Amino acid sequence: MLNIQSEANRCLQCKIPRCRTGCPISTPIPQAIALFKLGKLQEAAQMLFDNNPLSLVCAIVCDHDKQCEGHCVKGIKESPVEWGSIERFISDTYLERVHIEKAPSTGKSVAVIGSGPAGMSAAIELIRRGHEVTVFEAQSEIGGMLRYGIPEFRLPKSILDRYAKKMKAAGIRFRLHTAVGSSITIEDMLRDGYQAVLISSGLWRAQALRVPGETLPNVCYGIHYLASPKSFEIGNRLAVIGTGNTAIDVARTALHQGVSYVTLYARRAQSNADPKERELALLEGAEFKSQMQISRITKDGPMFKAVRLDEQGQIVEIEETEQLEPADFTIIAASQGPKSKLIHTTPGLEGTARGLLKVDENSRTTVEGVFGAGDVVYGGKTVVEAVADAKKAVQAIDEYLKAKA
Repeated sequence: MLNIQSEANRCLQCKIPRCRTGCPISTPIPQAIALFKLGKLQEAAQMLFDNNPLSLVCAIVCDHDKQCEGHCVKGIKESPVEWGSIERFISDTYLERVHIEKAPSTGKSVAVIGSGPAGMSAAIELIRRGHEVTVFEAQSEIGGMLRYGIPEFRLPKSILDRYAKKMKAAGIRFRLHTAVGSSITIEDMLRDGYQAVLISSGLWRAQALRVPGETLPNVCYGIHYLASPKSFEIGNRLAVIGTGNTAIDVARTALHQGVSYVTLYARRAQSNADPKERELALLEGAEFKSQMQISRITKDGPMFKAVRLDEQGQIVEIEETEQLEPADFTIIAASQGPKSKLIHTTPGLEGTARGLLKVDENSRTTVEGVFGAGDVVYGGKTVVEAVADAKKAVQAIDEYLKAKA
């Protein structure tokens, strides 16, 4: 607590706060810190929740170095104010006490497909505006990638359980074990009285490498491993293909599960992963190897070809000679994409060349009354960006429903 107080005291209360500019959802950081210093934690928590319903989650999983803290003016000559720690303390302490103030009922019903960060935040924003909300989730519990794609040691599942309880208390309804596009379709929803549908189904299709050996029993995909790590017998030595955030989560999870040797492989030297998570992976025993192009996978481990890069880090040559990297198990964590069931089962619903959902500047898809938000629209981005996009989509849905009144 004393450290939190001292960090709050370091805030300069800038008139033009760079920290807020660096936040994708424009969190009112100086105002929240000012309330905190006055002992008005309830008001600070309410302010943060009203701006970002997933404030607590973002305080834990955001890459603060790239966003708020990375823009802090204090960071020019010294360390930036640790806003993430302050936000977590406020939001964690007061989550149960923040109030979801609801507008009078509009009599309109909205279906939200997916309960990841975009779906959760959209459902809360929609219920605030007086609409009835039902969230459709394919899994047994809500949270999407927050629950099934982020390890427990990074984001405790109990936090998502607290959110589920709060959302239910607000009147949000859930249909679990319901994969839209299988037994039921978007057309069925529109038929049954939902005046609008928001697709926020995330990226659940693992990106295949299309290399020989990908179907061997000692191979799986990162997204599947993170959903149920104990289901896989990794052995003593693990090879992880990729060095992004998912790959690092895979590596750290395996190390926490007792795997002795974990190596992550990439073609290029740079990584878009959170530097802090990469550092933690190194501290926990992971090894990183770059300039290696996977060519095939064997029962003894993956085979690679050496890569030569130019001064800009671009690939200029891939050697023909293969080399074996011994491993008991190989996990492919290179990329993810959206499943195509919704597009295939909804007449008129269009996707992009990448298989993502096509929307206009107002989050509208190519089907009237159907909107899109989050990773299924823009590909893999951060949690806070998904929340920001969901708020934009809710505004569009609200205007659409008012126009139909």
